[in-house]
Amino acid sequence: MKLTIRKIVVSGILGAIAILLGVTPLGLIAVPTPLGHATILHIPAILGGLLEGPVVGLLIGFIFGLISFIRATLPMFSDPLVAILPRLFIGITAYLAYAATRKINPYLGYTLAGIVGTATNTVFVLGMAVIRDYLTVELAVTFGLAQGIPEMIVATVLTVLLVSSIKRIRGFEDPAGSNR
Repeated sequence: MKLTIRKIVVSGILGAIAILLGVTPLGLIAVPTPLGHATILHIPAILGGLLEGPVVGLLIGFIFGLISFIRATLPMFSDPLVAILPRLFIGITAYLAYAATRKINPYLGYTLAGIVGTATNTVFVLGMAVIRDYLTVELAVTFGLAQGIPEMIVATVLTVLLVSSIKRIRGFEDPAGSNR
């Protein structure tokens, strides 16, 4: 797949947003969970996959994982197999979910992309943490349900709003379903 100037620029912009979210409190939304917040750090990777394809989603996922690795406060995130590797798949799986459903209804595609991208982050990170013996299966499942569901809701709402707005501004789709 060709990496065009546009894809590089979008990767740079979304990568910068991912970095900003990762180094400031902006990447955490207050919700009533055990940690008191839901992360939105994975949303730029989802957006990259939806707006420019799986390669851009992978690049943004790498940036997210690298920030997680560099800023690790827990031992499991000091392990690149936990902090970086799972994040590479966020934009790819979000893109695939969108691509499979966009012809049925683009908004369904955006919704499923938000759900699948978030589930990829949660399941792959916690799964790798279990494989690498940082967490027990029971703790990973508990944490995944307590944190993953609120994060999925927040990410899905933001994904639908942001992607539909960006695509409308770009002129690719309007709400009536016709192209401009």
